[in-house]
Amino acid sequence: MAQRRIGLTGGIATGKSSVGRLLESLHQLPLLDADCYAREALAPGSAASQAVLARYGPAVQTPAEPQGLDRKALGAIVFNDPAERRWLEQLIHPLVRQRFDQELQQLNAAATVVLMVPLLFEGGLEALCSETWLVDCDEQQQLQRLIARDQCTPAQAQARIQAQWPLARKRTLADRLINNRGGPEQLAAQVEVALLRPSDSDWPPPLELLP
Repeated sequence: MAQRRIGLTGGIATGKSSVGRLLESLHQLPLLDADCYAREALAPGSAASQAVLARYGPAVQTPAEPQGLDRKALGAIVFNDPAERRWLEQLIHPLVRQRFDQELQQLNAAATVVLMVPLLFEGGLEALCSETWLVDCDEQQQLQRLIARDQCTPAQAQARIQAQWPLARKRTLADRLINNRGGPEQLAAQVEVALLRPSDSDWPPPLELLP
């Protein structure tokens, strides 16, 4: 039987991590996290972090650890400059893909694996998956959630949202939409339905029909 690989994605602050936690803790599925692999790639002393320091110098260097990166400062650069963002993505994406390949090889006996990737479509990683789920919400909800989560200004939040493909574009590419416009109970119910009925023709179920 072919392995079921769920590519879990969404926009920033739409609720990917909440769905990932449900799949991992409640449904006991292996979860491979692209953000975790990207952090590993930029660990102090790594080849990628040295390349970043060589490009940006003290502006992204942590005072306490000369080889460490100030991720907030790095984010301020790349979220406001598309060329610099592309440079960083070209550095990191191959390393993340390599980690996915390694982990999937280790998990080849698992019936289902979840790949949580914020830039799933942007990075072409949907090719690793048998199906793709998009955690979706209204754009205004997304903006307000991001401001509250990261304690940033509306302008900073908007720059981060615009650094990714718009949700409208991703909706046309995803196999499943996980509607995160409601509360935690509705989100959990949609995740359970998606797991049990991967080929439902009436997708996504309306919120009012969920328990």
